[in-house]
This record gives sequence, structure tokens and C-alpha cells, in this order.
Amino acid sequence: MSDEFDVIVVGAGPAGENAAARVVRGGLSAAVVEEELAGGECAYWACVPSKALLRPMELAAEVGRLPGLHLGETDVGAILRRRDAMTANLDDSGQVSWITDLPAVFLRGRGRLAGPRRVEVTAADGSVRTLRARHAVVLAVGSRPVIPPIPGLAEAKPWSSREATSVRVVPRRLAVLGGGVVACEMAQALHGLGARETTVIVRGGALLERMEPFAGELLDASFAEHGIDVRYRTEITRVDRRKPDGQVTLHLSEGPPLVADQLLVATGRRPATEDVGLATAGLPERRAVEVDDSMRALGVDEGWLYAVGDVNGRSLLTHMGKYQARICGDVIVARSRGEWDDLPSMRDSADAAGPPQVVFTDPQVCSVGRTEAAARREGLPIRTVDYDMGRVAGASLLGDGYTGRARAVVDVERQILVGVTFVGPGAAELLHAATIAVTARVPLSELWHAVPSFPTVSEVWLRLLETYGL
Repeated sequence: MSDEFDVIVVGAGPAGENAAARVVRGGLSAAVVEEELAGGECAYWACVPSKALLRPMELAAEVGRLPGLHLGETDVGAILRRRDAMTANLDDSGQVSWITDLPAVFLRGRGRLAGPRRVEVTAADGSVRTLRARHAVVLAVGSRPVIPPIPGLAEAKPWSSREATSVRVVPRRLAVLGGGVVACEMAQALHGLGARETTVIVRGGALLERMEPFAGELLDASFAEHGIDVRYRTEITRVDRRKPDGQVTLHLSEGPPLVADQLLVATGRRPATEDVGLATAGLPERRAVEVDDSMRALGVDEGWLYAVGDVNGRSLLTHMGKYQARICGDVIVARSRGEWDDLPSMRDSADAAGPPQVVFTDPQVCSVGRTEAAARREGLPIRTVDYDMGRVAGASLLGDGYTGRARAVVDVERQILVGVTFVGPGAAELLHAATIAVTARVPLSELWHAVPSFPTVSEVWLRLLETYGL
């Protein structure tokens, strides 16, 4: 087998897979290097299993909003088995076949930069193979969870998202550190599966602080209704755990210690750049790889290195990593042919507009573009328009007591949307229309002619525009 390829992709998660597929489509040869499972974090320990665990909770909530329907006892074992099926029982042979069928060469091992256009691959047996790229190397190594420097925390071996989404035995007493997406989703999922004493410890004053304030408020109300205890402006000062599988004691900045059977730490992620050889490319290690809008790493002689997905720190979302990878692959193909002319279609514009994001809790929280606060910080001339989604006919038909809220952030000079947020049961399916409107900068005068069907929740679009004055 040759050790020379047109492109070498380090990392076979969604971003790496898409980059490889794009360059092969353009006629280039590719090698894909992966140390763990082809398919990456999202397929086995994040997006897919977490949504598989959350979906039964969502359905249970929907049933509870409709009189005449009664939910039977939850079969936790069946839910976990379906989760396992959705993650292929951690067998990546299907994903490996998908890569080799591109066709690309798949190499199992740890990939590390070893100088210009070179990658060393260390296999499980310790053998090392050096690959050379004719055109480019693409880093798609993802991110790792952050463990805060709290005394005793690391020694207590807390769960990260991996352990939470691959749970085999649901703890009765669960403590969750963090108030972001992973913390909220897994607190609700595991609580519904049997973690009856679930406590969420939030350092700040709200859940989902990066989103519109009402998102965290509505989710907090849902948590309270279901018996999830949220403690704001609280810090863990020390963690004690005498046995690896024993109970864990959390000493808090306020109040008595909290005792739990398990602790989930969900305080963010960082790019996995500590040992990928960035120094051999002249870049600082342990930091996100800074890239331009074509995903080419800045500060690398001859421009042979690219970085897509979490590793570049732009947007730690699977769909955005895949989007970046498509741009990156097309750019590499164009440059290999000498055709690159800075085409706008080959440049990242979605990250700049504000990427779409969904929190799959009940209620669902989804947004695209800027929040009101972010738009004001940028000095944009904006006006916000809110609407109670429960007042839309389609929402009331979905169930009694439907509670939700929509917000549109309007640039009043350009008369376009620069941000949209929906919070409500099933609201995620509304988001793509908002993504098109924000990313494509559709004028409000044109958006008004996109008539929503009756009686759907999508009529909230009409209500938002009418409230604005159209």
C-alpha cells in the first residue's frame, strides 16, 4: 500500500468523513486516520445516543398533555437496548465500510503531524507508519470534555457525556455540574429513566445562559414541574469519593454537602489539540487551530494544513463541522487544480451568521443567529418581537397547556432577521425555516409571502410578522 495520498484526514468523525468524501468526489485520493471509532463522538457517545434517550421522555410528555391517553410503565431496559441499536453497539464496521467505499483508505491508529504534509500513524501494537500528503492534511480530531480544577474532582472519576449517554445502570441519586446543553439534556433524560433525585448545580444564575433568557426560564419551570432540583450561583468546593463506584459527596459553596450515587460533569469542551503535533507545523499546541473562512490554518507555511469541526473552535456542533468539511474539501480540490479564485460559495458564511442549534429537552429550545443581547453588543440597530406560541391554533391542538415562546431579532435598517429563537414542545422542526431566513438574509417583505399552513405551529411566523407590523 502506498504511503502517499493527495489528502490525509486525521479523525473519522462526521467532519472528517465529510472532508474525505468531498475530496474523493473531486477526484483526489484520500487516507482517513482514526484512533477510536469511525463515526466519531456524535455517533456513539453524544448526539445520537442522547437523542435516543431523550425521545421516550419527549413522547411521555406529549402523552401527558392529551386527555384520554395514558402512558404505561417505562421499560428502561428496552430504551437502553434501542439506544445501543442506534449506536450500532459501538461497532464501527459499517462506518469503516462507508469510508472505504468512497473509496478512501482507512487506517486505525493515532494520527500525529510530523512536519509539512506528513502524518505519523501509531497503531495499537506500537508500530508507526509515516504518510505523506501531496496537497493537504485535514485535522478533524474533535474535542474533549473539560474537568474543572476542583479539589478531589478528577480523583472521583466523574461521568462525562460519554458515560452518561452509554449508561447501563441509572443512578437513583444524580448530581449534574453545569447548566449548558449537555447538562440540561442528560439531567432530564436520566431523571426520566430513574434518577429520581436529580440535582443540577449551576455556577451562574440561569440555564442555557448563551441563549435568550426566556429559554432557560421555561426549561427551569419544566425541571421544577418534574422534580429536578436546580441550584443556581452554587459552586462545588471539594469532592470526596472513597471507592470508585461508591457514593460521592459534594461540598458546596452554600448549604450542606450533597450526596449522590453519581456525578456528571458537563462544563464544556476544549479542542483536542494537546498531542497532534501542531508544533511541527509552527502552531501553538493545546489551543484551537485558527483558520480562515476556507478552513485553512493560519500561520502555516505553504498553506497545506486545514482544520474542521470542534478542533478549530468556531462552532462545536456536529452539523457545523460537516458544513465546514464540505467547504474545506471543495477548496482543497479547487486549489489542487489551480482553480481557486476565492469563490464566495467556498467560504464559511453560516458561522458568521450564527449557527442553528437545538437543545432536545422538553420543551425543546432552538435558535439561529444572534440573541438580542449579542446583537446589541455588536451595535446592530435591532428591534425584538416576541410571541406566545401557546396562542397559535396549531400549538393548542398538540396538547393542553402547550407552553412556548418565540422571539425574532430584526435589523430595522436592513429589514432582515438576524436571530430567531423558539422554545416549546416540538419546536426544533421550526428551526430550518428560520435558518434559511437568517442565513439567506430574506427581506421581511418577502418572508411575509411565505404563507404557513393552517393549523400548524408554523403559523407563529405569521404572528411574529404581524406583531412587527407587516
